[in-house]
Amino acid sequence: MPRTVTVGLDGSSESRAAADWAAREAKLRGLPLKLVNVWEPVPEPIAQAPLLGPETHQHWSERIPREAAEELRAAHPEVDVLIEQVTGRPAEVLTDAAKDAEPLVLGSRGLSGVGGFIVGSVGLAVVAHAERPVVLVRAEGDTSGTDPDVPPSRPVVLGLDTRAPDDTLIGFAFEAALLRGTSLRVVHGWDAPPYIVHGMAPDFELNAQIAAEQGAALTEALGPWKRKFPDLRIVEDSLSGKAADHLVDASSEASLVVVGRRIRRAALGAHIGPVTHAVVHHATAPVAVVPHD
Repeated sequence: MPRTVTVGLDGSSESRAAADWAAREAKLRGLPLKLVNVWEPVPEPIAQAPLLGPETHQHWSERIPREAAEELRAAHPEVDVLIEQVTGRPAEVLTDAAKDAEPLVLGSRGLSGVGGFIVGSVGLAVVAHAERPVVLVRAEGDTSGTDPDVPPSRPVVLGLDTRAPDDTLIGFAFEAALLRGTSLRVVHGWDAPPYIVHGMAPDFELNAQIAAEQGAALTEALGPWKRKFPDLRIVEDSLSGKAADHLVDASSEASLVVVGRRIRRAALGAHIGPVTHAVVHHATAPVAVVPHD
């Protein structure tokens, strides 16, 4: 299947914002943009109503991607815009659409007056089960970070666990920074020394030792990538405290925040992990969730 930047479109302002972001991303990547609209069959009791029947519902469902495509083609004439309409359950259809997406883009509402997302059940289900990157884009609040073209001073922010640095995750973040012509800020959070938890007197020597070890681990994890891309400016932040808090803080100055999700195929099912879950809900910039083994 040909690669596309794919966006889930349901006619809401959230999905329209995601579609505009996805069009700009498609331009950066030199790929077509695919608008995926999911038509859920109308329940039988509603289907019997003359003004709410399946034909009327399908008419409006078909109109949504057609009008969005016209607007996007006018705003981004250099991007090839495709439409795909599928019948089924949105979470299942979009998870399947992610297989050929580079990436899949979904919209989320911003929290009024408070930084962060409101991620619906469909978005969370797709993020938890898709095995390709999924980007969540806000529709409200400060949207300057939703344009991958500008401003170039805003870095791509990567959350990295140095205990298990994954090449898929790191590679996505490096590519995103290179595409945007901006820097990459890598954030790693590590646990505070035990004396802080137990209220003991601070051991400054121990604290300095742990900080040095954690910083060295981050530098080592990034070493091969820095040698591969010597012209990319990289800022390493190895910080004491919760990684999620540091990433949410960094999102206010980011063009994109990149976090990982470990793929789990066990009987207990998929989940996105506590750090990624917090970033998905509270970051103020678009968030890319990259699944990896």
